[in-house]
Amino acid sequence: MMFKKSFSTEIGRTNPDFIVHVPKNIEKGDDCGNEHFLVFDMKYGTLGAVWTQSSFEGRADQRIVFSRSFNGGITWQTARTIAGGKSDPKTGSGMCSWGFPILTASGRIYVFYNKHIGVNDIFCHTTGLMGCIYSVDNGVSWSEETIIPMPHDKWDNPDDKVPANWIVWQRPLDLGDGRHLAGFTHWVSPKVRPPAPLKAWWSEEAVIQFMRFENINDDPEPRNLSISRLASGDAALRAPILGYPHVSCAQEPSLVHLPDGGIFCSMRTATGSPCFSVSRDRGETWTKPEILRYKDGGVPLMHPVSPCPIYQIGTGEYVLTFHNHDGHFGKWGPAETTFHRRPIWFARGEFRKDAKQPVWFSDPLLLMDNDGIPLNNIDGSPGRTDLAMYASLTISSGEPILWYPERKFFLLGKKIWRERLEIMEVDKK
Repeated sequence: MMFKKSFSTEIGRTNPDFIVHVPKNIEKGDDCGNEHFLVFDMKYGTLGAVWTQSSFEGRADQRIVFSRSFNGGITWQTARTIAGGKSDPKTGSGMCSWGFPILTASGRIYVFYNKHIGVNDIFCHTTGLMGCIYSVDNGVSWSEETIIPMPHDKWDNPDDKVPANWIVWQRPLDLGDGRHLAGFTHWVSPKVRPPAPLKAWWSEEAVIQFMRFENINDDPEPRNLSISRLASGDAALRAPILGYPHVSCAQEPSLVHLPDGGIFCSMRTATGSPCFSVSRDRGETWTKPEILRYKDGGVPLMHPVSPCPIYQIGTGEYVLTFHNHDGHFGKWGPAETTFHRRPIWFARGEFRKDAKQPVWFSDPLLLMDNDGIPLNNIDGSPGRTDLAMYASLTISSGEPILWYPERKFFLLGKKIWRERLEIMEVDKK
């Protein structure tokens, strides 16, 4: 009875409205690591979910799983592995991570992911090839894997036998013309840069680039996909670490449409705030990243190196989630990301046509917290307390639903009620 009560208590800490995945065991198990949780609308009113699952983040058993809901997220099918699951426990070869879906006009579902081949450049779960599978029957069955070549970039290891270090963490943006745009973190190979300046994993240099899927709406076989690499080489987006202007920590781009045809990108950095960039040519070129503020000339939003996704919830209307501190949280500092990634606040954003920063934000409201209680204390580790928004958002009957990993353990959903959003006023000037 205590075991069941413990599960109930932990699931309820963030007061979720939906429960998608609960690990089989609250102590440890092969399904206790769950993150990069991407829920999306499929055909026939079905919801699909793709995420990365493992016993613990970075373990060799990391794999891509898939689930469906036929009743708006109230109940979900048991997750099943669609990529990976048979990796080498010693080298990690075969592990699959950070899957992301693209739904085409016909309803075909492509899922792309990082495929590790046992060769490490930085982190085993970021060094990898691009794998791809697809489904033509709404996720019932899946194709064989195809490896899609990735162009070599100046940020990659000079040895072409070493794959790139990359992560796509959000659903790509549907450009409305048959193309889809994905932003990705491109970790810079240690072979082409100086050592990290700090004893923090995020000080391993990273830049942001983009890939645009040009013909995916034609449902080609993966080998025939046309993918453009944008912001390549020196055009990559960079955000210097404070005190180390030569080292970039620009990670995890999140993309939304602007009503004037532009694309707005938020990203996490090590500045103590998110940054933003704008493209006016469908992702071809981007403005230099700048600190994200509540409005032009306003104070910066405060946020550490943690996901800070922005989602569109209406025409020129957005919601952004963040921690509302710069990494100094309780007894923790900016380097201690396992512990300071909480609580979650949210701000409502509105488009401002003539502003330098085209999205302005309301004052934030507290959305949720988990009280900092650790879970998944595998092999004597301190466990996880992070409420990191490796999340996604769907809209049902006008109500935004945030789908999020809780301590990278449970997968849950929470309504962001319209009645709360409507009282969150954004400055006009």
